[in-house]
Amino acid sequence: MGIRSALPVNTFHVAVDHVDRDTLTASSTYLGTVDQAHVDEVKAIAALETTERWVKDHPRQPGAFMVLRDDGDLDVYVPTDAPEAPVRTPDPLSLTRNEGGDLAPDNAQAVKKQAKGGTLAASAMSLVGETVPETAIPFAATTASSRPAAYIDGAVRFGDQSIGGAMDTPNNPPRMTWHTTESPAGKSYFYSVAAYLIRVGAEPQVIYDPDSDLLGQFGPLTQSGRALRNDGSRRTNREGKVNIQVEVLGKASKPWTNGFDPAKKPNFRKLIAAGRAHGVPDAWPAGKLAATASSPTKRDRTTWQTKGGHYGHCQVPGNDHWDPGAIDTTIVPGKAPSGGGTGGGTAPSKPSTGTGTTTPARYKVTINGLAYGYGAVGDHVTKVGKALVAKGFGKHYKAGPGPTWSDADTRNYSDFQRSLGHTGTAADGIPGEASLRKLLGTLPGKAKPAAPVYEPFPGAEFFSPGRRSPIITAMGRRLVAEGCSAYTQGPGPSWTNADKASYAKWQKKLGYTGAAADGIPGRKSWDALKVPKQL
Repeated sequence: MGIRSALPVNTFHVAVDHVDRDTLTASSTYLGTVDQAHVDEVKAIAALETTERWVKDHPRQPGAFMVLRDDGDLDVYVPTDAPEAPVRTPDPLSLTRNEGGDLAPDNAQAVKKQAKGGTLAASAMSLVGETVPETAIPFAATTASSRPAAYIDGAVRFGDQSIGGAMDTPNNPPRMTWHTTESPAGKSYFYSVAAYLIRVGAEPQVIYDPDSDLLGQFGPLTQSGRALRNDGSRRTNREGKVNIQVEVLGKASKPWTNGFDPAKKPNFRKLIAAGRAHGVPDAWPAGKLAATASSPTKRDRTTWQTKGGHYGHCQVPGNDHWDPGAIDTTIVPGKAPSGGGTGGGTAPSKPSTGTGTTTPARYKVTINGLAYGYGAVGDHVTKVGKALVAKGFGKHYKAGPGPTWSDADTRNYSDFQRSLGHTGTAADGIPGEASLRKLLGTLPGKAKPAAPVYEPFPGAEFFSPGRRSPIITAMGRRLVAEGCSAYTQGPGPSWTNADKASYAKWQKKLGYTGAAADGIPGRKSWDALKVPKQL
């Protein structure tokens, strides 16, 4: 029968998620069970105006809720009889992960590919997997490059930085999408809200606190976030060259720009500068933002898909939230500094104009498995150069075309892009899939690699009491094969103490000690185990 089946219906598992502010490692402590009376008291206290606690329901697990605490921790309550919750898995190629919504519980998107399993209420419900030394998360550092940086200098990096995937429409204009967390603002909530977003699988790329000017990232700006609902089959999270989503601590009903002075907020200026560096125009293409929940909103698909700039969550097709409220669009994004600077660091390289007077773009892209852009090497580069010459776009070559991509290739390709009607960063001389296909008539490419043969890491939350899955059986068999068995019978599909003890042996075999050998799988040790893919 097991412990869970013996518990009354009105009981809850309780845990605390804690993020260490020095190392940014996360841990979760399971505290046991409480009854309904205790839960009612918790919610009543949080509802008081004098309290510093804020209750948020879990958007995909009925009855589960979390308490945002002003000390940065997150209290987690999950009914002992809760239905099985989806488990997050990595995002392979074009498949979607658990793309949900922001903090409101009604904004949930079904998981297209997920592991089967039970609740998230168990010990070791870590935000980032195993403990140090496997998953210490440092502060971000921006790599010097002429390509716009994927990370903002000084931003706090939360989680494993694997939240989304490649953009579906990289040839569409870039944009930034603004949300509000519908929670209190302030430095103390910065960490608890981040923990919540990770736990419910609704991370944007960026979280920002307008009070303290704290800035954090859950993943690179060049990958998709997970804070928007899909618009039918169209994945709004993956719209455009970039779709930099920003969750701002605050409420739509009280616009966070009221009394906000960008001159005193260097991290905010860095955030806006990062958007400009990625080509996001200083414009709001969809017009006025919703001022109230009942305000009429226009979620025009044509505008969203074809025009770059800034959008509110209230303006995205397929979504029904009205955040971020009537924020001041003279502040977001404000006005770019005169002289073309970004207002927050070094100005990005300007696209080539074909005259040779500006610095050409010097970064690479990968299309169909082949690299294009400055320094890329191969016969496919020569093929592009010859095609450019054949179409009359070879004036910048002094020699060649050749197999190594040079500034001359970039300038010639920029001329070709402008002949197609592209402007700005869309004509920077670095190929996109659409323009490359028009140039060559087809897309050269490497043979696609075989599908992965190993089971991807299902997340530390997967390994909890009550979990039943063929993945656990396959894991146990691999542990036995590695000489790390603590089984007296089995292994079988249910997660047991024998599985935990066996996995601890595997962790120790890999060299982990102490808390890092606690028997709960982390990504690195799981990948090393090479568990066969379960179909």
